[in-house]
Amino acid sequence: MAKLYFRYSAMNAGKSTAMLQVAHNYEEQGQAVRLFTAAIDNRYGVGKVTSRLGPQRETEVFDADTDFLKVIDQRIACLLIDEAQFLTTVQVQQLHKLAQVRGIPVISYGLRSDFRGEPFPGSAYLLALADDIEELKNICTCGKKATMNIRVDQDGKRMKEGEQISIGGNESYRQACGRCFYSE
Repeated sequence: MAKLYFRYSAMNAGKSTAMLQVAHNYEEQGQAVRLFTAAIDNRYGVGKVTSRLGPQRETEVFDADTDFLKVIDQRIACLLIDEAQFLTTVQVQQLHKLAQVRGIPVISYGLRSDFRGEPFPGSAYLLALADDIEELKNICTCGKKATMNIRVDQDGKRMKEGEQISIGGNESYRQACGRCFYSE
């Protein structure tokens, strides 16, 4: 039976690297996969999944208007979604239906919460509907498990206000444990 999987973590835990590895594993066995990432994520160019370790791959993109039930057919072995926190609630429902009704495994990777500790709508629905949920581990600068994300300005000072979505990498975000998240 196919499942909807949600692999989440704080920033910099290797979500994109894990997704690229899964795609490689399927394709090495001659199986077709489709990869999507959020059109809004242009850090390395639109439609590119890029690992901080170096590997990069061209992918399809999704935005709020993407209807996964229309664009995915059953001739694929797996659907892989990066930056899943940017999915709409309707899209998460579509992905769940793809797994449950059409039998297509869907593996999504994303953040659970934003820099204020608030859930992304897509992530909240993934936590509610995913058949399999796994946390990818990362560590805080203090050595504890990182579960939160902190946004910083150009001077490295923590930001506590602003829009939920602001695309950036290590220059804009860092991971933190709960204690460090609340103590800063």
